[in-house]
Amino acid sequence: MAKTESKKKVVLAYSGGLDTSIIIPWLKETYDVEVIAFAADLGQNDFPNAKALEEKALKTGASKCYVLDLKKEFLEEYVWPTVRAGAKYEGTYLLGTSFARPLIAKYQVKIAEKEGAYAVAHGATGKGNDQVRFELTYAALNPKLEVIAPWKDPRWTFHSREDAIDYAAAHKIPLNGISKKKIYSEDGNLWHLSHEGGVLEFPEQEHKYEFLKHTNTYEKAPNKADHVTISFEKGNPVAINGKKMGAVELLEFLNEIGGKNACGLLDIVENRLVGLKSRGVYETPGGTLLYKAHECLQQLVLDKETLFEAQKMSMTYANLVYNGQWFTPLRQAMDAFFNEVNKVVTGEVTLKLYKGNIIPAGIKSPYSLYDMGLGGFTDVDMYDQKDATGFIRCYGLPLKTRALLLGKKTNVDFGGVPSLKK
Repeated sequence: MAKTESKKKVVLAYSGGLDTSIIIPWLKETYDVEVIAFAADLGQNDFPNAKALEEKALKTGASKCYVLDLKKEFLEEYVWPTVRAGAKYEGTYLLGTSFARPLIAKYQVKIAEKEGAYAVAHGATGKGNDQVRFELTYAALNPKLEVIAPWKDPRWTFHSREDAIDYAAAHKIPLNGISKKKIYSEDGNLWHLSHEGGVLEFPEQEHKYEFLKHTNTYEKAPNKADHVTISFEKGNPVAINGKKMGAVELLEFLNEIGGKNACGLLDIVENRLVGLKSRGVYETPGGTLLYKAHECLQQLVLDKETLFEAQKMSMTYANLVYNGQWFTPLRQAMDAFFNEVNKVVTGEVTLKLYKGNIIPAGIKSPYSLYDMGLGGFTDVDMYDQKDATGFIRCYGLPLKTRALLLGKKTNVDFGGVPSLKK
């Protein structure tokens, strides 16, 4: 009797949400493959227990489902380096989805290699950033793997989330509250929760606060302020209010107190890598507190030139993370710079939290460069105010020389100073 040939294997990055839930049966129908699901527990607020998620994947058609708890690695190896870099995409977005995708894709590749799969698959759309983040990681870690991206596949016949919901209903796939009336797209982890779609597709309209899960509204926040003290060692958060904590426990505490006080709620229009603009609402309560505290501590311990360069390089670092370029030589080289800078970012920062406001209420460090005598108004031996005369004379010499040599021939426009003559 002839031996039955086994089907080729595909490892799917699986969340149990709308897109990846329908992709399992679609892959089997379209590619005639064995689908192995992989779900990463990154601290999603609505993440089901491993057994429930595995059962759903198997009922949907997966042959196997891996569920891995990656929260600690996520924070220590992906989030903390980004905090040390002070990286904010376009000056605001704290990259909650961006640095999660390379970690998920890395373990997806590991599982594909273990299972002997020929391909990996993801549920990211062709209009978003996540497709790039997944596929650049695949390319960096195992370029021999084939990539199946259903939303870009010509055999994929769905054109909207409504179409996907209809397919799920026809295949009796549970959607955990997602419906055509509640069609917001959410992506969450321990660091943040993002919301897209629905009314958010109209920038002229205020978003509806009923979908918030981590953050209070300003109106519902307490009328009394809270104080929290965050301790850092070499740029990494290590304690809250003097109590040493692991990364997961620490961020959970900050999420609780930050969300309670309406901190970390962001509504922005951002420039996606693929060239279009999108609107999103982000809840990042604990992360917002960490960024603020880290910034305050850097201001105290870094000299002017180092702080200036760090701030410039943080923009490049943010772009690399946002654009999915985590596993690149440049990002790793920049880590070396920021690791050096953060050797002195050790100390405590106290923040006052009140209705969305995050107010510095005390900073101290053994590496502080703040001198009370120099920083005050009283004369001290170390600084003679008369020295500033010569300093300004030299500093302003190029401007003075230009004015003397060119006079009215200069092409510098000083804003059309009006004549003082009556």
